[in-house]
Amino acid sequence: MTKLTRRLPSITLWQVIGICLLPLILGCPPPADDEGGSTGGEAGSTTTATDGDSQEEPELLLEPFDPPPLDELEASIEWEDQPVLDAMELYKKNRVENPPMVSVEEALALRNDSPEANEKILSTLGQPPASESEVDYDATLRRFTPLDIKSSNPILGSSVTEFEVADITSFGLFKFDWNFFPFADSDHVQSWQSSKDRMYDKVVLRDDLVWSDGKPITAHDVAFTFQTIMNPKVPVVAVRSGTDELKWVEAYDDRTVVFFHKESLATNTWNMLFPVIPKHVYADSMKEDPSLSKSDYHIQAEQTPVSGGPYKITGRVRNQEIILTRREDYFMKDGVEVRAKPYFKEIRFRVIEDLNTALLALKKGEIDDLELNPEQWDSQTDDDEFYQNNTKAYGVGWGHAYIGWNLEVPFFSDKRVRQAMSYALDHKEMIENICYGVYEYGRGIYHETAWMAPDPMPEAYHQDLDKAEELLDAAGWADSDGDGIRDKEIGGKVVPFEFTITIGNSSKTGIKICELLKSNLDQIGVICHIKPTEFTVLQQQARDHKFQAQCAGWGTGADPATGKNLWTTKAIEQNGRNYVSYSNPEVDRLFEQGEKEFDREKRGEIYGQIATILWDDQPYTWLYFRSNFFAWNKDVRGYMFSPRNPYGYAPGLMALWKPK
Repeated sequence: MTKLTRRLPSITLWQVIGICLLPLILGCPPPADDEGGSTGGEAGSTTTATDGDSQEEPELLLEPFDPPPLDELEASIEWEDQPVLDAMELYKKNRVENPPMVSVEEALALRNDSPEANEKILSTLGQPPASESEVDYDATLRRFTPLDIKSSNPILGSSVTEFEVADITSFGLFKFDWNFFPFADSDHVQSWQSSKDRMYDKVVLRDDLVWSDGKPITAHDVAFTFQTIMNPKVPVVAVRSGTDELKWVEAYDDRTVVFFHKESLATNTWNMLFPVIPKHVYADSMKEDPSLSKSDYHIQAEQTPVSGGPYKITGRVRNQEIILTRREDYFMKDGVEVRAKPYFKEIRFRVIEDLNTALLALKKGEIDDLELNPEQWDSQTDDDEFYQNNTKAYGVGWGHAYIGWNLEVPFFSDKRVRQAMSYALDHKEMIENICYGVYEYGRGIYHETAWMAPDPMPEAYHQDLDKAEELLDAAGWADSDGDGIRDKEIGGKVVPFEFTITIGNSSKTGIKICELLKSNLDQIGVICHIKPTEFTVLQQQARDHKFQAQCAGWGTGADPATGKNLWTTKAIEQNGRNYVSYSNPEVDRLFEQGEKEFDREKRGEIYGQIATILWDDQPYTWLYFRSNFFAWNKDVRGYMFSPRNPYGYAPGLMALWKPK
């Protein structure tokens, strides 16, 4: 074994301990997903979009298909009723089963300094109003967001903020609860049936649905949106994921839409969760501008978008604020309330990039919520100043942070090198000092509380520089010229092990972790450069695979099948989000098998196998599981956590309210 002199780090990591923030969520799966995702999600599988200025008729990413008449389908298919549910009623039932542990006054007086205090705060302040008379329906919810939206069109979304705005402004047929159980939304759907062989789904829409411009929402909007998403000229990387598993979507009349599936899969329901856009707004304009964003018409549509959800965008100042207003025509028809009235008259997303500034805004009462980083949770929100107007709570999160190794570059194509990188990092220093001990050690793609987690869970990596050096030696990276830097002959040239890791320039935690890795690698003869990069540039570099290593994070999808867009060979070939170009035939096979298995326990075993293989291959160095830490103004009620956060499920934000 080649032993190199382990040089002392140029800085002491104790000196750089500071704010801890998940670097970024690169295209977290949408809330139909993350994963997502939304669903994200925490992912999109698509062919690269072509020039949006083309005048040619769009060519769909679909096989020719002539849907049979509805009466023929009805005669040949055995239908089974599927759940059509009210998300708010599900939430209220859950709260009845989990009553408040203390009075509201006691909960507001508590300091969240223990699991017991956290449980009391959530059980009490997470309750719905006892009666409508308690609610201040004229109230405004002032939400924090670190990023502005690029687009107000829900099918063009790719960031967390865009999905959160779309979640309450766009129209869709399906939702899922905090346990990721999918159902048809009773606010929009009259009935939902699946064929016994799971090859068809039939949805009948309610007859009291209107867009914010007064036009009726129909099944034709649903079918049109599917065809738009499947247009290769429309840049919808995130939303196309899963939707491209559908064979066809046909509107048989204004209210009846049938989804035709390519295969009988356990994930077919998730593939129908795409947001719907109004056909009357885009049917003609997309022929001239399939980008849906470049023409004057589409630019105007971005500024005053037509909404199908309970809120509509009524104001927007770039990089400052997004203003949403409750739609009376959403919940009222001919003077009768046909859907529950949303609790807030107005929701304002205030864009604040700096978390210190955001915390100051929370303490001043300028925003009502804030996702806290570990330092803020640990030492900046424990005094009288904070608790005077605010409280805080946390929940287990399944999102994870990672360093991705691009397997297309010679440094990281060898599994032994990637494992060496994971052994080199001082994980204990990262968790206990940079992240203040409040995040959990990374142990792969699934949290141990997830139903698809491997059994047993892998042991977390801990720093072992001797092991790292052994692996690098075995992979042929040694110090051949005695200059203290490892090198290797590649293509007839001696190449030093010197690479660059990119990280979001606003992610102080990510930068500190990269600095820690840099100092660790310096001790074993590997040079690591750190390049803080603007968010959108970082995203594009990832999509183009133009990076060597990248520090980032993923939220959690609502179903583990969304991971196929991160880990399969197909995701590389179809420009998905397998940014590190990882390819393993066994992983490909298991993802296919997982979608075809309907038994949840057996599915969990399949995805657990995938997690175990990925852990051995280490295409990522998994850093930590990201717990969800949130602060709220004491006026806010109704919050409850899912493994995503308090918002990435139904009813999520719609359950929040303020008392009179």
